[in-house]
This record gives sequence, C-alpha cells and structure tokens, in this order.
Amino acid sequence: MRDVSALAGVSRMTVSRFLRSPEVVQEETRQIVARAIDELGYVPDRAAGALSTRRSGFVGLIVPTITNTNFAQAARGLTDMLRRDGFEVLIGYTDYDDAVFLRHVKAMLARRAEALVLPSGPRPVSLQRLLNRETIPLVEIAGLPTRPLDRVVGYSNRAAGRLAAEYLIGLGYTRIGAIGAAGEGTARDHRGGRRIDGFRDALLEAGLSDEWVLRQGDPPVSFTHGARTMGNLLDRAPGLEAVFAVSDLVGVGAMMECRRRGIDIPRDLSLIGFGSFEIGREVVPSLTTVGVDYRAMGERAGRMLLDVLGGRGETDRVVDVGMQLVVRETTTAARRPATTRDVTVAETAP
Repeated sequence: MRDVSALAGVSRMTVSRFLRSPEVVQEETRQIVARAIDELGYVPDRAAGALSTRRSGFVGLIVPTITNTNFAQAARGLTDMLRRDGFEVLIGYTDYDDAVFLRHVKAMLARRAEALVLPSGPRPVSLQRLLNRETIPLVEIAGLPTRPLDRVVGYSNRAAGRLAAEYLIGLGYTRIGAIGAAGEGTARDHRGGRRIDGFRDALLEAGLSDEWVLRQGDPPVSFTHGARTMGNLLDRAPGLEAVFAVSDLVGVGAMMECRRRGIDIPRDLSLIGFGSFEIGREVVPSLTTVGVDYRAMGERAGRMLLDVLGGRGETDRVVDVGMQLVVRETTTAARRPATTRDVTVAETAP
C-alpha cells in the first residue's frame, strides 16, 4: 500500500478506502489509484484484512466430487450469485470420504469462511458436533434432511427414486432392477443410497420383487462402474425388463454394456437414470432421467446466503427445488403378451 500511495500521489488511507469501499472515493482519484495498482501488480493481503475487519470475503463449498457435472453446475450457480456482492467461493471435494469432509470443514473454518455450503446426508459424530457449534450460516444442498443443520436448498432423493420406480411400473413392467454404489469403509454415497431406497420402497408397495436391486462398488460412480454393475445384474437376471440407474453416468455405462451384449434399448430393456446430465441428452438413444436443476439450486443457495450475510432479513430456511421426469428414448411401454383372441384375429384377418 505504501508503494501504491507513493505512485498515485495519495495517502495510504485513501488507498485503504479505495480497497474497502471504492464508491466513497472520488472518481478521478479512483482511476489514479486503480492505475497504480495495475502498474505495480499489487494484490491486497486479504488474510491481514480479515484480522482487522473479521471478514474474509469467501464462502466455503464442499462437494462429494468434481467429476460430477451436476455438482459443477451447483458450484457455478453459487459462485455467480455470490460474486455479485464481492464474495468468492473456495471449493473442496471429499470423494465421498467422511474423514476428508471433516478435514475440509476444519480448514475452511480456520480460514474464517463467512458461510459454508455442504452436501446433505448423515455425518460422523465428530463432524456433526463441530457443525452444531458453528455460528456462521450453513446451507445444505442436494437433499432434504428431516433435521437440517441450519438452512437447506435441495430435493428429496428418496422421492426421486420413487418417481423412477412408479414410472417404470406405470409402463407395465414387473421384472425391474436398479444399480448403484455400495461403498466400503468411510466412502458412502448417501444421496444415491436414498434414491435406491425410494426405488425399492415403491417396488415393494406395488407387490414387486426387489431382488434385482443391486448395490455394488465404491463411489464416486462412473461409466465404468455402470457397465460393470449392469453386467453383473444381467448375469443374475437375464429376463430383466427395466432398470433404474442411480446416476446418468451409471446409466450411460449400463447402455454400453447392453450394446456389447446385443441387448437393444428400449426394445429389450427400458432404462432410466438420474440427474439429467448433458451426456444423457446426447447419447443414442437419449437417456430417460429424473432431472434436477443443480445450477438453479446453487443460485438459490447463493441468494439465501447473500440475504443472511447482508442482513436483509430472514428468508425461507428450507427450499425444495423439486424434480422433473424427463422422458426420452430409452424407455417405452412394456410389450403386452399376445392373447388367444389376438392370435385368432391375426389368423382370420384378410
């Protein structure tokens, strides 16, 4: 700041005011200081500033994975919204490991994050205890917990799985399966697990078997995971009629395995995914899915935080962004078996 003030010919206090609140500095002076900063390549020490103002200017975002484009869209929506008020987003990813999750939370709190945005789901006692003691705003995303930490912007994963099952049942299928991750050790895909739970519940309530609901492998899920798990499911249930994939990534991998085996989708087997990923729209045939607007979810979380951090009054603490059934080309109505009447009519028709 001393160098900037000397080059600009203004006091250090003026430089400080420009950095904190440029709107209070006269336009001509602002331009002079800005040119000096640009010429010197000066970068303010935000850590030092945080000590005096107790404001760090950043919000922490923790996601399960950065390879999932839905969480990337949520991060983009959150970042675009928070930058309007000068906040930046610091991102950490856990690879579905609770120990890594705890480490990220501690690191962000140590750096004076002004708020945290976290994936919803069960947490180990140590992490839950730490979060319960926090006074900064906390927003959970990608779920609707029954007992939120603070604020929530998300949707019901269990309802998403149920929606997929009810759709397949409505198409007339009775031999229905599902594929998702199991996880071992500290790695758990809680949100995917909830979707599988909801799917399984709907099957049982309809009087159908859940023996072809297969949880296998570790998160994060991928095309390879989907292909491998689909292959194992087909080996167990060769007469399968329809399958729910816990993610579109799993669904596309499952499609590739079916193609390798000569199984035509949707003629021989209907397939539905979750997430409305871009690749699901572009593959052939295009993938039917349960869609959630993750970018809008991130933007809504950002608006919620800006209201809280800006002291603009209390907003809704729980926001359900909902979901949509997106019907594409990988699902079709079940083929009804021919009856005696159908055969007779066919034989006597001219």
